[in-house]
Amino acid sequence: MRFGKKENSMISIDPKEIPTAKLQGYLQSAVGPRPIAFASTISTKGIPNLSPFSFFNVFSANPPILVFSPARRVRDNTVKHTLINAEATREVVINVVNYDIVQQTSLASTEYGEGVNEFIKAGLTQIPSDFVKPYRVKESPVQFECKVTQIIPLGTEGGAGNLILCEVVKIHIHEAILDENGAIDQHKIDLVSRLGSNWYSRSNEGLFEVPKPLTTLGVGVDVIPNHIRQSSVFDGNDLGKLGNIEALPTTEEVSIFVKENFSVKGVLSSDDQEKVHLEAKKYLNKDDISSAWKVLLAKK
Repeated sequence: MRFGKKENSMISIDPKEIPTAKLQGYLQSAVGPRPIAFASTISTKGIPNLSPFSFFNVFSANPPILVFSPARRVRDNTVKHTLINAEATREVVINVVNYDIVQQTSLASTEYGEGVNEFIKAGLTQIPSDFVKPYRVKESPVQFECKVTQIIPLGTEGGAGNLILCEVVKIHIHEAILDENGAIDQHKIDLVSRLGSNWYSRSNEGLFEVPKPLTTLGVGVDVIPNHIRQSSVFDGNDLGKLGNIEALPTTEEVSIFVKENFSVKGVLSSDDQEKVHLEAKKYLNKDDISSAWKVLLAKK
């Protein structure tokens, strides 16, 4: 294996010059966390199959399209039962994976022989679907019954993906994960996702919101004064928050804020720019963006 020239303490890699297994490791470790499609299929002989795939996401709402990709095995270039069944029956159920079933999901990824029912091996409950033949996982908080509209092979060698485009024909949602408005509560659903190697991520352990720029027209990071942008106190997330405010506070608003906050007055009187930035960061950490700006715009 040959690495390219080092630049700024980075390594540069030509994908064609390293083994596929090594390349797959880099890709899966760098692109994540990835949601998990716990795909249920059924063979033409009526044998259920259940397997998780983290090359997965939602790609359209109208029509509702989910896409996952069972890759050809790197070690021997064989294909998985999921792909064989999807090609033959054009039906699949995609079950989402939360923390409560992550260990069982991992167990179902074991490559059992043909004819072995992973529902049974993993101790999960198979329940009938309404519009398709594959079974649903009862324990999964959300289950998508799907018709396969297209399968796109991305190559013929080991490691090549096969994009399975699935149109959702029915959705089943456990009521326990809904909020008072009937929407899915991101804390209650407690989703897990895949990273590289044996690592997973649990949403509830590091859940946070980022206001979408589409709902508020932010002023942008480019309007932030250079001394703030270049400050060692603020990181990229801080600058993103500052840039996502719709309008900067007025001089009057800043003046009122300073008069009402003695601690801010004290920081300003120190004539220490770093202390001012640290005071503003306290407000950023509480997502009080307006107050952070008022600290930064205040004059002593």
